Amino acid sequence: MNYGTLLISKAIEANDPNALLRFNIAEADLPTQGERKAFRYVMQYAEQHRGQAPTAEMVSHEVPEFEPDFSIEASWDYLAKNLKDRAAEREFIELVSGRIDPESGRQVQEPQLEKRFIEAQKSGDMGSFFEWLTEQAESLKMRTNVRNSVGTDIKRDIEKFKAEYENRKAGESFRIWRSKFDFINRAMGGYVSSNVYVIYGKSGRGKSAIALEEVVNCAMQGANVLIWSMEMGWYEVLVRLYVSISGSLGVTTANLNGVDMEAGFNSQDVKYAKLSEEFEAGFMDFIARLNEIIPGNITVRGVDDEDFNSRTLRDLKADIIETKADVVLVDPFYYLDYERNTSKTAGGDAAETSKKMRRLCGTTKATFFAITQADEDDEKKEEDGSRELKLAQRKDVLKTKALLQDAATLIVVDTDAKQGRGLIGINKGRDGGEGEVGEIIYLPQIGVVKQPEAGEAAAAQFDF
Repeated sequence: MNYGTLLISKAIEANDPNALLRFNIAEADLPTQGERKAFRYVMQYAEQHRGQAPTAEMVSHEVPEFEPDFSIEASWDYLAKNLKDRAAEREFIELVSGRIDPESGRQVQEPQLEKRFIEAQKSGDMGSFFEWLTEQAESLKMRTNVRNSVGTDIKRDIEKFKAEYENRKAGESFRIWRSKFDFINRAMGGYVSSNVYVIYGKSGRGKSAIALEEVVNCAMQGANVLIWSMEMGWYEVLVRLYVSISGSLGVTTANLNGVDMEAGFNSQDVKYAKLSEEFEAGFMDFIARLNEIIPGNITVRGVDDEDFNSRTLRDLKADIIETKADVVLVDPFYYLDYERNTSKTAGGDAAETSKKMRRLCGTTKATFFAITQADEDDEKKEEDGSRELKLAQRKDVLKTKALLQDAATLIVVDTDAKQGRGLIGINKGRDGGEGEVGEIIYLPQIGVVKQPEAGEAAAAQFDF
């Protein structure tokens, strides 16, 4: 059955050429030159005559090799689905056997699958071959996509809305992860699934530490967390995670300005394996109980992982699917393998990558945290020689301005572990909170990164 001819004929008979657009029919889906010429003629005629279709006689006159067929009654869905399936099948056969010119019967393109495979064998780069093969498979899958409507109709799709409402009510398709910092929860209600949150600040000011605190807090709420750490090795990241978690449990006590507070293991002692015998026994018992302590899970990709050579968004998507990640941390964004800059503009690679990461966030329904850097400026010192804490501005986002537009919220960080203090601010908040700033206790080396208690207890923890 020639589904292309039947679709074009149906568009002519129903005087509805725009149906070919609604059902995502493209010229490349059609197998013969006659059908392609007829398709172009019908669409050009519709464009010039306010969406009207030419008559069958007009099409036959302009395209003699096309013969309309009105003999079969079938739905648009049925015809479009079969046409798309046949088009994908032809494309696959062309990959395997080469492209044949339907008019002359001669091969016009050699088999790409075999050619690419042989080239990969010779170069020893099978990874690039499988990446190309994955791209082809995704392209073929897209070829079978049939679109029968545009968007969601506010009146017609009420049942669709009600179903999504019930899913969100049950927590199945929509999730809000609470921040560790109460002022963020008050300002914007927490972190919402399918959104990108950008954490930024100057170099060495605690961006990664704050991000890790947030994703650990999500794991404590039951999230599966995936961390792509492209600056730190896996061991260093795990040390930070263990210290943070132990700090939230209060495995030991620390004193800040005369105030005792719950703290965790010392990160330097863990990092260099110099825990005392007593603390080492406690630490080993602590990590043995992590399955009981953390309701969710955390998977770390470190910069020194041997299989972490490719860092494309396609690789990230595969890891999200494999780990069933609800929350994703990309640290830092600018160390991703950028997407190709098709616009040929300055910064286009980063902008394209940011846009596609936002799209990936939506399709996976995960919550993304992306870390980037702020421009440096001159520091101001207090009279006692300590550094003045100052939050960067929106315009200071250094590595890519595209993240400004693609992020639901920009969270800016400045901390100083020597003072034991830090500032966190919201510089852009799609869900509210823009301009809000919170002060935190910042002692990440012992797992204490938190907002101080309100009122007099808060003032007592700082030496103002």
